[in-house]
Amino acid sequence: MRTDETTDAARRPQNLEQSTLEEPETTELFNAEDRYGEARNDEQLSDADEASDADEDEASDADEVSGARSGSAQGADKAPRNRGDLVRTGIRGLGQTLITAGLVVLLFVVYALFVTDLITNERQEDLTQELRQVWEDDPAPPAAPVDPDGPALPEGGLSDIPRGEGLAFIRIPAFGADFVRVVVEGTGPNELEQGPGHYVDSARPGEMGNFALAGHRVGKGSPFLDLDQLKPGDPVVIETVDMWFTYRVLGDPATGNYDADPSGIPGMQVVTPEDIQVVNPVPGVYDPAAAPTGAYLTLTTCEPKFSARLRLIIHAGLEGPGLPKSEYPDGPPALTGE
Repeated sequence: MRTDETTDAARRPQNLEQSTLEEPETTELFNAEDRYGEARNDEQLSDADEASDADEDEASDADEVSGARSGSAQGADKAPRNRGDLVRTGIRGLGQTLITAGLVVLLFVVYALFVTDLITNERQEDLTQELRQVWEDDPAPPAAPVDPDGPALPEGGLSDIPRGEGLAFIRIPAFGADFVRVVVEGTGPNELEQGPGHYVDSARPGEMGNFALAGHRVGKGSPFLDLDQLKPGDPVVIETVDMWFTYRVLGDPATGNYDADPSGIPGMQVVTPEDIQVVNPVPGVYDPAAAPTGAYLTLTTCEPKFSARLRLIIHAGLEGPGLPKSEYPDGPPALTGE
């Protein structure tokens, strides 16, 4: 036990100086080793960090490559979808446009064929009442007895009836016993919306010259829809305030030849809208000042149906002097069959 204490005492420094001088070497050694160890640790940590950073860079590069590939794949998938969407949108828009256009056309057809007929028919009812009332309020003087050998009929002149007002009734038995329309003065759009119109500078019913009328074939009451069904010899009856006038379609009733009339005027023809000579005092004669050679009726309408490209023309001649309504209250023989 003593021996150990003696040994420990011998090992202890004898003074502060000795302790101070000897301790730095140990301290320096320790510090050197410690710094060396720290340096080694720092190098290892730095290498580890660099390795980690390299791994992270490689992972990042891999992610970028993967993302680029994925984005490219997605873009490749998206591009066809975008093109497909554009095509489908275009087709859908075109389909909607065509449907809308079809509905507009359908509505126009319904309006032109049915609505305008209803409007014109209502207007015809009003015109009928108005014209009958005018005739009742201002009747014509009694007509003189008809003399077949009497003087020639008066020549036609300008009408004194205001445009759009009724001047006569037209009946066409071939179109049915109930076919009767008020003829209005004038052939402008407003007049023809009401019914058949009278060319204002043509003759009046029963006069020498050409009593010329125009009428719609489709819509606006369609008064002349079946004008092409008239045959040579078919009657067209005009009623005025005091007289009945019967015209018959020109041509040969026996053969149905429209061009076989002795007057040389065809019973039916198709012309262009510019061929206005058909409504001259002598139908077909280009000189509007030519002296009338007879009393004619001319009906004009569009040809073909649903088109205004051409004009269908019917010419008829006055069958004889007019018959007084006072003697024929039910109409002339062409209507009654007597």
